[in-house]
Amino acid sequence: AVCSMFYALVTSALRGGYGLPLGENVANPCGSTKTKPVLFFPVCGRANLNNRIVGGQDAPAGFWPWQVSLQGSRHFCGGSLINNQWVLTAAHCFPSASGVTVVLGLQSLQGSNPNRVSRTITTLIVHPNFNSATQNNDIALLQLSSPVTFTNYITPVCLPSTGSTFYSGVNTWVTGWGTIRSGVSLPAPQTLQEVQIPIVGNRRCKCSYGASLITDNMMCAGLLAGGKDSCQGDSGGPLVIKQNIRWIQAGIVSFGKGCALPNFPGIYTRVSQYQTWINTQITTNKPGFIVLTVLLLLLILLIDRVI
Repeated sequence: AVCSMFYALVTSALRGGYGLPLGENVANPCGSTKTKPVLFFPVCGRANLNNRIVGGQDAPAGFWPWQVSLQGSRHFCGGSLINNQWVLTAAHCFPSASGVTVVLGLQSLQGSNPNRVSRTITTLIVHPNFNSATQNNDIALLQLSSPVTFTNYITPVCLPSTGSTFYSGVNTWVTGWGTIRSGVSLPAPQTLQEVQIPIVGNRRCKCSYGASLITDNMMCAGLLAGGKDSCQGDSGGPLVIKQNIRWIQAGIVSFGKGCALPNFPGIYTRVSQYQTWINTQITTNKPGFIVLTVLLLLLILLIDRVI
């Protein structure tokens, strides 16, 4: 009876849009089979070459396979692949998509990149409520000129479902080709950078930036002591959290005061606020959304124990 109750709860949660692909069944652990339930989308959030535990600076090839570089005459913003033809980025990166190339599978901005794939942009969708003065709703979608093929170096990231909770102190990773300090460019060959930083709760973040500036559509991350942060040129790139074997994009690099200053963490667009909007814009092959809540994680652990 206990097993059946947990199975029903997990199935109900997943069917509500919290981690189960449409049309995919959950194996019943209360029956005779010992098959574990399929709880996640089969493609998104898998970085097969990434065994990262603690940071370095240069990111090896394939560690962050959803990371894209947005380029005009040079790199100007980051983004993340969310299915085979759509990229998620920041609205403030785009007054226009004219002349912009989306580069995937890239490790360094200079030199040889054998896994490099390039696309142009056919559709730019900036959130209709984006406010360039406050950076609220700093989110945009880019449709690629043609679909890409997934490899170890090009894979979509998972996205957090509406209602996902991100707790203060939880470690995240942010990646990009931006400046390494304010006004200091990334040295040649301009290899993709990675940094591990903790989430800073919005209440604490408001103490630094002011209550009116930090909205529910934003989240903060960084060391309050300073020294680690995203910076200019990282805008639009992903802030990700690892959940079991999947990486989920919690935030989009948006803005901040300087770079890595004490008591001023970076500010990120809270992706979980935009599931409905994203699914409205992308009508086919929708991105993989996964919920992050203590309840669901507890149920998954309990189900695992009885299988």
